[in-house]
Amino acid sequence: MAKRSRTKARDQQQTPGEVGPRQPCPCGSGRRYKACHGSPDGPPPVFVKRPFEGLAAEGDLIALRELVPAATAPLTLKEGDREVVLATLLPGAAPAYVDADGRVVLALQVLHSFGDPARDLGAVLVQALAYAEQGETGTVGLTSDPGEGPRLQDLIVDEPLDVTVHESFGYWSDLIGDETGAVASAAEQADAQMTPSRKLAAVPAAYWADVHTKEHLRWVMPEPEDELLDALARLHAAGEDQVAEGSKLVGMFRAHGLLTPVWDLPAGTGAEVLEEGAAAFRQRLDAALATTEPLTTEQRSVRSALAGRQVTIR
Repeated sequence: MAKRSRTKARDQQQTPGEVGPRQPCPCGSGRRYKACHGSPDGPPPVFVKRPFEGLAAEGDLIALRELVPAATAPLTLKEGDREVVLATLLPGAAPAYVDADGRVVLALQVLHSFGDPARDLGAVLVQALAYAEQGETGTVGLTSDPGEGPRLQDLIVDEPLDVTVHESFGYWSDLIGDETGAVASAAEQADAQMTPSRKLAAVPAAYWADVHTKEHLRWVMPEPEDELLDALARLHAAGEDQVAEGSKLVGMFRAHGLLTPVWDLPAGTGAEVLEEGAAAFRQRLDAALATTEPLTTEQRSVRSALAGRQVTIR
C-alpha cells in the first residue's frame, strides 16, 4: 500500500506533459527517458544495424571489417580524383593515413563506438581529404562523435570492390612508407597472428581461411536473415549444403545486419577447389530461396539448430 502511495505521489508531482524518468523516451529508441534524452550526458549514439546497406560492396565491406586480416581495395570518389585506398588495418589501428603524394588510406577495422560505422568512415574520409588538400601528411582520426555529416556511401561511387587479399601486412610499408623501419617491424608482429585468407572469384563476399588446425569458408550473404535461414534449412535437410567434399555447415556469424554462414573444411582443401563448389551451392541456394512451401517438421528442426549456432560480432 505504501509503495502504491509513493508512486501516486510521484505522479502527482510530475508536471502535465512532462516525461517521467522511467517512462519510454519520446524519441522512440525504446529506452527509458532517464537512459536516453533525459540522461545528463545526453542520448547514446543511434545504433545503425545495417550501416552499409544499399552498397554493391556491402558483403565485402563487412568481410574486410570483421573477418579478413590483410586486404586492400581502391575506392572511387564521387567528387574529385584523389587516390583513396581502403585497407583492413593500419599500424596502431590508425583510422586513416595521408602520404606525401596526397594518397588517402582509409582503414576499416577501427571501432569508434559512435553507432554508425558508415558515418564514422565518412567523417574520417572527409578529414583525410581535407588534410590532403592542405598538403599535410600523417595519421587522421576521430576524437569525438562526428555528429551529422556524409556517410561512406555518400562519398564513394557505388560499385563492387576490387579486393586484393595480402599474405602479409608488409603492404603497410608500400602504402604509408617506412623510413625508420618501424612499420616493417609492426607488420612482422602482426603477421605472427595472421590467419591466411583468400577471396573466391566465383561468388561475391566469400573468403577461405586457414586457421591452422582446419580450414573455413566464410561467406557474407545479402539475403534477409529469416529467408536465408529457411533456405539453408531446406538445403541442409536435403544434404545439399556442401561446398566441397567433406565440408560441413557449422554455424554463422551475424555482423552489421547480415549473416555469414561458415563451413568447416578438411585440412588441405585450399581455396581453388571451392570455386566450383561455391558456385554450384549458390545455384541451389537461389532455388531454395525461391521456394514458398512451408518448412517441413525436419526442416524446422534444422532451422532451429542453425539459428542456435549464430555468433553476433557487431
